[in-house]
Amino acid sequence: MTTTQQFRSEHDSIGERSLPRDVYYGVQSLRASENFHITGLTMHPEIINSIAEIKKAAAITNAEVGLLDKNVADAIVKACDEITTGNLHDAFIVDPIQGGAGTSLNMNANEVIANRAIELLGGEKGNYTLVNPNDHVNCGQSTNDVFPSAGKMAVLKLLIKAQIQLERLHDALTKKAEEFDDVIKMGRTQLQDAVPIRLGQEFKAYSEAIRRDISRLERAEDEMRCLNMGGTAVGTGINADKMYLERIVPNLSMVSNLRFVQAFNLVDATQNLDGFVAVSGAVKTCAVNLSKMCNDLRLLSSGPRCGLGEINLPPRQNGSSIMPGKVNPVIPEVVNQVAFNIMGNDLTITMAAEAGQLELNAFEPIIFWNLTHAVEFLTYAVNTLTDNCIVDITANRERCKSLVDNSVGIITALTPHIGYQPAADIAKEAIKTGTSVRDLIVQKGILSQDDMEKILDAYSMTTPGISAKELLTH
Repeated sequence: MTTTQQFRSEHDSIGERSLPRDVYYGVQSLRASENFHITGLTMHPEIINSIAEIKKAAAITNAEVGLLDKNVADAIVKACDEITTGNLHDAFIVDPIQGGAGTSLNMNANEVIANRAIELLGGEKGNYTLVNPNDHVNCGQSTNDVFPSAGKMAVLKLLIKAQIQLERLHDALTKKAEEFDDVIKMGRTQLQDAVPIRLGQEFKAYSEAIRRDISRLERAEDEMRCLNMGGTAVGTGINADKMYLERIVPNLSMVSNLRFVQAFNLVDATQNLDGFVAVSGAVKTCAVNLSKMCNDLRLLSSGPRCGLGEINLPPRQNGSSIMPGKVNPVIPEVVNQVAFNIMGNDLTITMAAEAGQLELNAFEPIIFWNLTHAVEFLTYAVNTLTDNCIVDITANRERCKSLVDNSVGIITALTPHIGYQPAADIAKEAIKTGTSVRDLIVQKGILSQDDMEKILDAYSMTTPGISAKELLTH
């Protein structure tokens, strides 16, 4: 290493480069930052924290098995602890989307940790005789086990946060289902009048879909708990000490306070990324359910005078720069957009996972970029949907009742009593003349007033298991 007042010089297999004297990254990080101008952004914080936890666990393990001097290991551990508390993140300068299967990020971490450890030992940045990025920080490791493991750890942490928000949404929808259980409204199929349903039943259906999403994400978490740490380059464990291989994943679980297991077949776990596809699929399915629900909320609240107008969404902001008083369903709209983005991310993840060859998939960076953001955006979207929309939805009870009373769809309840064709004839006449179904039945003497009221009791029509005979005998 040579130094001047403002710069230091470092070399790698490509050659020598000057760097600002005080930066924590090194020559390999600098080259990567120059090579990859793609997003203009930096690595997701959870991936940075996760790779620091891996390096900490590796230093602890290497010290335990006698491969790393205790003073060097302690300095590496302290440097990693600083990173996981949010410090030094600005020294991670490589673009999230990068060639090299993540080598750039791995070396960025190795250099930052090494230089901070050097400082802690009283040396100057760049003096790699004290702490070497490859020989010490990367001891027993390869990018090919570090990077996918960091990706899995980051995704797992984000999935846990997403589940918390989905539980809140499920609870809010369940409460609305209970609140709206006595609100009878018109059900619709293919946007046409069908038969009555309770508004509470619709909201209960939403809550059940979210409950299934939570279960899917729980299963997806297990996909992220299986790591290939110890497999090094291709899963064969080359350059990894046997004792290190046995201890690295348990130590990583201890460091991260998360439960991880070592893959049964490290070669398989190094080359195949189907676990990420499975997680992305669960996240996409959740996005589909959220988007469908938000479509419904926009339809049910449409109006307020000239649409369905069966529910009221909480007004959050002006809806127009030209139309006074207009209020738009902005929260469902933003959730729809997040869902569209997640669906697109899923396609990218699927294609990238398929595109790997032989012992390694070079396209992990784009997978982690899309998956971490998909889970994170999902979390934010669910949070805003719950707090800024669902909890304050109200029902237009009179509007719902009026639409049911004036509907032709209630004629379906008469079919078991008068037959399909006579019921269809009444429906067509009601539509043509504008006369209500109830009035036509009485006028034509088809049923007595009392029997008609029993059969066309709206609440009974929304309750499964009540037979036509039971209606007329109670």
